[in-house]
Amino acid sequence: MSSPRAPFTVPVADGPLSPWADRVLAALVGGAASVGFGALVRLQPDARGHGTHEQLGWDACSWPVVYGIPCPTCGCTTAACLLVHGRIAQAFVTQPFGAAFAALGILVGVHAILCLLRGRSFADVLVRWPFWRIVGGGFLLLLASWLYTWLTWPSP
Repeated sequence: MSSPRAPFTVPVADGPLSPWADRVLAALVGGAASVGFGALVRLQPDARGHGTHEQLGWDACSWPVVYGIPCPTCGCTTAACLLVHGRIAQAFVTQPFGAAFAALGILVGVHAILCLLRGRSFADVLVRWPFWRIVGGGFLLLLASWLYTWLTWPSP
């Protein structure tokens, strides 16, 4: 009878993917997280609690103009920006889903980089996560955060 594998200790050769595929996946995830983190560090959180994405040259959200309510992701970029600037509580108050998504992205990116540096399997931990529970929980958090943002949205 074999003992269950301890988390974060599976060598890359023992992972569920071939070592090269595991390395490529970890490098892509670590690189994407690093680029996202670097972009957010360079932005300044918008004082309105939304609209930080406009600094990237993107259009302002049309939902408030057309429908008079925030879109489901209004404030996500601002919350992520606040998180990487170290204003964690303010990030979660601004848009809980955006802050949680950014935190998860940072954690997964750091894990990918550590796996690359330590010769551990990145994919092994991912296949053991309860994927559909995480997706379902994320969707519920998105809906709850949208309701929260809607209720705290400044009236015109």
